[in-house]
Amino acid sequence: MTARGFAILTIVLLVAAAVRLSFGPASDGGALRMSFGVPSVEALGLRGSAVIGAAFVGAALGLAGLALQVLLRNPLAEPFILGVSSGAGFGVALVLAAGYLLAIPAMRFGGEAGGAVVGAVVTLAVVLSLGRSREGHDPTRLVLSGVIVGAIFASATMLVEQMVPHGLRGDLLSWMAGRLPEIPPRESLGLLAAATVLCGLVLARDARAMDVACLSEDEARTSGVDMARLRRRLFLVSGVLAAIAVAYAGPIGFVGLVAPHAARRLVGASHRVVVPASALGGAALLVLAESTRQFIDVGTGRLAIGVITALAGGPAFLWILRRSRWNA
Repeated sequence: MTARGFAILTIVLLVAAAVRLSFGPASDGGALRMSFGVPSVEALGLRGSAVIGAAFVGAALGLAGLALQVLLRNPLAEPFILGVSSGAGFGVALVLAAGYLLAIPAMRFGGEAGGAVVGAVVTLAVVLSLGRSREGHDPTRLVLSGVIVGAIFASATMLVEQMVPHGLRGDLLSWMAGRLPEIPPRESLGLLAAATVLCGLVLARDARAMDVACLSEDEARTSGVDMARLRRRLFLVSGVLAAIAVAYAGPIGFVGLVAPHAARRLVGASHRVVVPASALGGAALLVLAESTRQFIDVGTGRLAIGVITALAGGPAFLWILRRSRWNA
């Protein structure tokens, strides 16, 4: 079952990547046009960057969703639903606005990523505090807290947009809908890849402890695993992963929800295999969404990738919600 599950995820990723590499923008006399077929070297570079970026953003979101689900013992947990993506987005918007208002050109991806991490960690801490009850973290209360806090930060981000010039405002609006840069700065893609791999290795090392964390509180205490330390690591890892993905591509929803659930259904419940499967599943989902959007022209350009994931992930969230309540 495990080998078959990994094979399915790998095939989906490779097919989606092949489609994206075969269809996309190409240079035609200095202008960009959409083309299908064997790409030129120049077009392959553009499309390859989009595929690599989508794969790492999807992997980061898949791992962040898995970490949050284990941390909170909540199958509905994921960065977008809990408002973490909106908090990270607000952090990025503040850094961009500060760079403009203070005329600091060095506010590049490193600064944006730092702002995103601070925003994500603060948001997650607030949501965890609001979602806590005497019996622990209540799943319904957590989701409602995340939705409300996320809406507050999204509104604050829109307020920041009104304080910047039209050019930057347009960039912020398109980024908030989810956007994968065709020609990303090398340092931004490198930081995204490094953070995703390092955080993934941390989760892989904690795979056995994550299995224990899914047991009852009494069983977890008698296992010998330091649950407090594990939860701190999961808290930081999920915040960093969500933040780095938002800084690179904007707030993209539901990948962190669907990827871990798909991984568990395909490879089983052991986190030794669920961790890499969640990363692979997230990468496959986002590359598939990036490939799909190339075929949808709304007149002013291709549909934003965040819209694709929301249209597909919204029904998945409702199905998981219904299934969770049924099982309860």
